[in-house]
Amino acid sequence: MLKIDGQVVFTTLEEIVDPKHAVLAVIDAQNDFCIEGGACARNGADLSAMPAALAVCGRLIDSARAAGVQIIYVQNQKLPHSKSTSGAWMRFLVARNAMHKDQNVCIVDSWGAEIVEQLKPREDDIVVKKWRSSAFVGTNLDMILRTNGIKSVVCCGFITEGCVESTARDAGFYDYYAVVVEDAIANYHPHVHEASLTVQRTRYDVVPAAEILELWDRAMPQNAAAE
Repeated sequence: MLKIDGQVVFTTLEEIVDPKHAVLAVIDAQNDFCIEGGACARNGADLSAMPAALAVCGRLIDSARAAGVQIIYVQNQKLPHSKSTSGAWMRFLVARNAMHKDQNVCIVDSWGAEIVEQLKPREDDIVVKKWRSSAFVGTNLDMILRTNGIKSVVCCGFITEGCVESTARDAGFYDYYAVVVEDAIANYHPHVHEASLTVQRTRYDVVPAAEILELWDRAMPQNAAAE
């Protein structure tokens, strides 16, 4: 920890992901993005990287719960008949993202919009519903974080260069410490995944899950009491 011009600055991962002021943001772990039979699979997306990332997300969620870290699920959604989709956003979805075969991605209240079965939220988890890539745009996420005294956002989920990177960047712009768990995120194109991680490493902490799991394990009440 440093003090620069009167500002306290966390300098270690342990300080940043301290359960007292960190949340785990599980981003867009939804059927349409991650599961065979979902919209992205119907559009021909390669889902081969999804199972491993989902498994690591599950371990992070279990560890966060045991350590007392608040979990926030970020759930992408879209109104039927593109009622929530502007022309500019449609260009991204259709022209740039090859979604022309099936634009019914994460329609409100649909099976595709649901969180995948293996990572279902519990009653004390928070669900933030969003309409664009960043979980901060047009949502109550910033209010929820500030109300609960949160300083750090640990990001896992999907898609690497899309909603994960967008949310992590905005977390920094909203004055939160951003952490991306590199083996708990995935996309459909390995070269884009790696390119995104290269860029993200220049801006905030990008670390393997093992480093965070170790810190949260030590912070579990029974382990902390033994130290």
